[in-house]
Amino acid sequence: MRRWTVMPLRYCFLLVTCLLPALEAVPIDIDKTKVKNTEPVDSAKLEPPDTGLYYDEYLKQVIDVLETDNHFREKLQKADIEEIKSGRLSKELDFVSHRVRTKLDEMKRQEVGRLRMLIKAKLDSLQDVGIDHQALLKQFDHINHMNPDKFESTDLDMLIKAATSDLEHYDKTRHEEFKKYEMLKEHERREYLKTLDEEKRKEEESKYEEMKKKHENHPKINHPGSKDQLKEVWEEADGLDPNDFDPKTFFNLHDVNNDGFLDEQELEALFTKELEKVYDPKNEEDDMIEMEEERLRMREHVMNEVDANKDRLVTLEEFLKATEKKEFLEPDSWETLDQQQFFTEEELKEYENHIALQEDELKKRADELHQQKEELQRQHDQLQAQKMEYHQAVQQMEQKKLQQGISPSGPTGELKFQPPVQYNQEEIEKEPELNDELHRFHARFLSPEEAAREAHLHP
Repeated sequence: MRRWTVMPLRYCFLLVTCLLPALEAVPIDIDKTKVKNTEPVDSAKLEPPDTGLYYDEYLKQVIDVLETDNHFREKLQKADIEEIKSGRLSKELDFVSHRVRTKLDEMKRQEVGRLRMLIKAKLDSLQDVGIDHQALLKQFDHINHMNPDKFESTDLDMLIKAATSDLEHYDKTRHEEFKKYEMLKEHERREYLKTLDEEKRKEEESKYEEMKKKHENHPKINHPGSKDQLKEVWEEADGLDPNDFDPKTFFNLHDVNNDGFLDEQELEALFTKELEKVYDPKNEEDDMIEMEEERLRMREHVMNEVDANKDRLVTLEEFLKATEKKEFLEPDSWETLDQQQFFTEEELKEYENHIALQEDELKKRADELHQQKEELQRQHDQLQAQKMEYHQAVQQMEQKKLQQGISPSGPTGELKFQPPVQYNQEEIEKEPELNDELHRFHARFLSPEEAAREAHLHP
């Protein structure tokens, strides 16, 4: 259902201003016996989610290697957000160990090789020639293609800025894709209605409105990040007494990887109970793609309210300050997607025109391919006819030769049949020339490999 994910802290330090030290959460005494399904989290077993970036694996490998260098790790813990984003931290790469630099060089060469293979495969599929790898690699902003063998501070700077830019626009891209999805869904619905008669059309319209009302008839949704919403998680998900709600304890309970932050993934998990009020995969009227869009909207809202330094991470301090605001105690009502208008009629019309143009291009291409297929079939039929004519002519010639008492010949004039020659073994051994003649006779019926072996045995 959903392709996009977010990353835990240890894999965020090159992403979106998230190059921050992993901090230990403030220890708080929690009665774990009252918490449902509480299991110890082994951070070593936590696998980082896929960022969705085409250089995701390369990014993670670089981060892992840099974290092994004590000098760089120390500088990282002291660096602020602006120092990271400006590229000043990248200069510290000059002081990392030789082992780390060698490993980074190796990974960069592998990444350049991977990109070149991808480019070549793409161009080969288009039957292009004369590939200029250096020119094509310029489209990849996360790597310095001018020096494919060495990982330098420029490479780290480019990787940070590329990942930051790409992930900062990630949510925007997701919203745009969702909008297109909704427009396509409405376009297909309207096109389907055009194929029905008036009576059937009215039935479909009535069914559509009925399903909309059924979907909208759901329990009240708590405002994301409000006290009521968090207390509901505290009670129903954590199994704790709502009268004992404590923001500090709540933060540490839901800091799953114990890094001292609530990242985007951990925040989105808090909204599951609210989303279950609106969406059920068993219901025909509930669209799970819309549910994920709703989850994204909730997470963005909480981040905008709570994340003071805009690093896409919520610290304990930020979280506690947010619980002191009026919006936390007395929030406005939350409007769900079924109360939103995703697009205007003008936008839908423009989208439909775009679809029509794409369909015209595809039809044009299909017609061209059909014509090419017909031409190839015509040439094939022509060659088959020529082959049949040639075969008939050969047969007629062979028949004439048989009538004239001439042995039939092959296509190149060689005899297809030779009367068997009887040789006495003793005569062969006594006459070397006869032996050679026999080998030459046999050689006419041997493959090149067999002939070579014979020549070796009987030089």
